[in-house]
Amino acid sequence: MTRVVGRVAVVGLGYIGLPTAAALATQGVEVRGVDVNTDTVRAVNRGEVPFVEPDLAVAVSGAVSMDRLRASTRMPEAAAYIIAVPTPFKHDRRPDLSYVRAAAEEIAPRLRPGALVILESTSPPGTTLQVSEWLAELRPDLVLAHQRAAGPVDVHVAYCPERVLPGRIMIEIVTNDRVIGGITPACAQRAAEVYRTFAQGELHLTDAGTAELTKLAENAYRDVNIAFANELAQVAERLGVEVWDVIELANRHPRVQILRPGPGVGGHCVAVDPWFLVSAAPEDTRLMRTAREVNDDRPGQVVRRIVAAARSRPGEPVACFGLAFKANVDDLRESPAVEVVTGVAAALPDVPVLVVEPHVRTLPTALGAYDRVKLVGAPAALERAGVLALLVDHDEFAGIEPEHLAGAEVVDSRGAWRGVER
Repeated sequence: MTRVVGRVAVVGLGYIGLPTAAALATQGVEVRGVDVNTDTVRAVNRGEVPFVEPDLAVAVSGAVSMDRLRASTRMPEAAAYIIAVPTPFKHDRRPDLSYVRAAAEEIAPRLRPGALVILESTSPPGTTLQVSEWLAELRPDLVLAHQRAAGPVDVHVAYCPERVLPGRIMIEIVTNDRVIGGITPACAQRAAEVYRTFAQGELHLTDAGTAELTKLAENAYRDVNIAFANELAQVAERLGVEVWDVIELANRHPRVQILRPGPGVGGHCVAVDPWFLVSAAPEDTRLMRTAREVNDDRPGQVVRRIVAAARSRPGEPVACFGLAFKANVDDLRESPAVEVVTGVAAALPDVPVLVVEPHVRTLPTALGAYDRVKLVGAPAALERAGVLALLVDHDEFAGIEPEHLAGAEVVDSRGAWRGVER
């Protein structure tokens, strides 16, 4: 297996950066993690993980104990830099690349001839080239890959987006195929040397633009198919038909595989990335825009169902099960469940709202303004509430026995309490 010679700096120690750093370090690579959050830096240096992800804590603890992984708020000198910082969108849904730009500004003074810069953050088309151009502006003494199509260059730049599922990151970061796009073929080859240290899946080398569009296409595909399921759920409700029965029967067709509807789409990827494509080509992305609008509207529809149920049980508390954007994780980014709970609290000003989320210890800021919203355990919620709303199908929620739901108004947006809702 090819080994990277020299130190690798991973910029951004979040849900992707820290697993990437751990995967490299456990293969003997000297890794320096960089993050602006001092609490994250301290936790990593203690060998701890600041969020929930199976198997990650063992990898980080082992790497730190062997002194292969250390974290800092300061950018080190390194042979290779991996940028894994957030790429959110602005209020007008245009991409916000300020975190990527800030990372490039910190990396630039420490670049030396022979360095490699890899962007992992999911980004709109053209971002990898933009990073190379930013670095060239900041370091005019160095030759960047985009400045010379052939011949030697000082700094190579490439794009390698993550392709992992929260809850399975430490498995999929090793086993999944990777798409690696370089500013030049040589850039892609250099980046592949880094990922070959731990990746067992096939490495598909291409140009940066193709790799950027591939990543966005993957998530937009998911979003469009989820939108179909959510729209189908609305049609079924209007017609008085059980959508879960429709999906189960339709999926018995050999060429049909409808996804499961829910309260919306969350997470940093599927809920965000399609807007990068819409922003890049607004006249050519009508379907993707509509899918985003369908999924963005879904939390409001669930709120209306919960409010209607609550008004049939005046004065009784409402219990919302789940805040994370998907099952069995603590990730609240772009979570439709948070939006639903906020909407319920706003629509029912005199009703206590009980939140059950076993993967977090405190309520998010969005809910902090409501004194009536309390974080409680499942037993207390089941005992006290007149309305029970399932927003996230965590394993422990799916295992709640039907008799514990009896007597309450049940709103099931995930299908895990199927047959109980009324």
